[in-house]
Order: sequence, then structure tokens, then C-alpha cells
Amino acid sequence: MAETAPEAASGEAPGIGTLNEKSLHAALKAWYAEPGDRFEVAVEGYVIDIVRGDLLVEIQTRNFTAIRRKLVALTASHRVRLVYPVAQEKWIVRVAQDGGGRLSRRKSPKRGTVAQVFDELVRIPQLLAAANFSIDVVLIREEEIRRYDAKRGWRRKGWVTHERRLLEVVDRQRFVTPADLCALLPDALAGPFTTADLAAVMGAPRRLAQRMAYCLRALDAITPVGKRGHAILYERSAR
Repeated sequence: MAETAPEAASGEAPGIGTLNEKSLHAALKAWYAEPGDRFEVAVEGYVIDIVRGDLLVEIQTRNFTAIRRKLVALTASHRVRLVYPVAQEKWIVRVAQDGGGRLSRRKSPKRGTVAQVFDELVRIPQLLAAANFSIDVVLIREEEIRRYDAKRGWRRKGWVTHERRLLEVVDRQRFVTPADLCALLPDALAGPFTTADLAAVMGAPRRLAQRMAYCLRALDAITPVGKRGHAILYERSAR
């Protein structure tokens, strides 16, 4: 369901939360918005990206640790939906140091998947068990803008990410219960499996499979049932 980013729906005037708002965050907020939404609303001491009736919508493009306390506090008494983008397709754009001109643009060979949400869910694994919490994983096409900075960018030969720009929303998948997350386990894992088995079937890094198993185990969606050598064997929980 490829969709380009629309204009923002009508709502409250931009508040303090938009002061340092990044391009990707702002574009996703505009894409997600509906008529009647309110933006940058203070709720229990926290500034919320979008308030839609009794639903609080938070858009997080980076590390979940930064909003873990906020999410835990708000889900105790409010319906909260977290929106998290994953770059299914990424174009890397290098610009001059002053941002005045584009030097190059190339397509990254990496393709993101919905399962990459587990890279961040390890920071809040049990939150999806809360009745008030849900998460939307949004697959996007994006541009990653990089500028040269010899001091900050030594890991990338001097190039650092300056901003991320939304090109298109490709798809969206909503997770409301632990069972929804468990549905990401491939059907080919019919019997007991290790994280190595999971990684092989998914064609994913072992690290991602380990994080996936960690989250699903924390949610009682999978259960350890033994070992194969030194590796833990898991099965889908009966419940």
C-alpha cells in the first residue's frame, strides 16, 4: 500500500515539541495525521506527538530507551500507540559540508523488514503485554543525508548522518498482542528451534534472531524446552 506523505491534518499550532523536530519525524507525523487530531499536547507532564480522542500516538525514529519511561508511565492510564519506521529501501545522499550541494546518491543494498522492530523492542519487551499499548511498524523508502565531519565520522571515513527524509510509506503493520508478534515466526519452524535455526529460515543475522527470541520469551509467546548442544531450544507457547 505505497503512499506518499500528505499534508498535515488540521490540529493545534506547532508547540515546543516541534522546535528541534527532525525531517523524518515531521513527515511521518504529517502522514499519520487525521482530521481532528491535536499535535504536541501536554499529557501528565509529557508532550505527545498526536492526540486522537483517547489515543496517544508517539512517533519514534530512533532508540526506544529514550522514551521507555514515558511509554511505561502513560500506558498505565492511557491508550498509547508507538509508530516506528523501518527503511525497506534507503538511498544514501552525500552533500557538501555546508549542505549547499549534492555530491552523490546511491541505493543501499540493505533492505529492512518488519522484524527489525525487535532491535528496539529488546528495550521494552514486556510493554506489548499491556492492554493499552500497540505498535505500528511502518515500512518506508527514505533518503539518508550524510555530511563530511572528520571528528565525528571516523567510523564512516568522515561521513555522518545529518538527517533522514521520507520518500514514501510502503506498508504498515500493527501489533497489539504478543500473539501478533509471534506471527512473525516463520511457518517453517514447526518444531523446537534455536536462534540459529530462526536466523537461517528468516535469512537474517543471528543477532536479530536472538533479540526476537528474547522478546517473545519475555512475553511468554515462546517457551524454552531444552537444549541442542549449548543452544536453547524454543517452542511456541500453547497459550
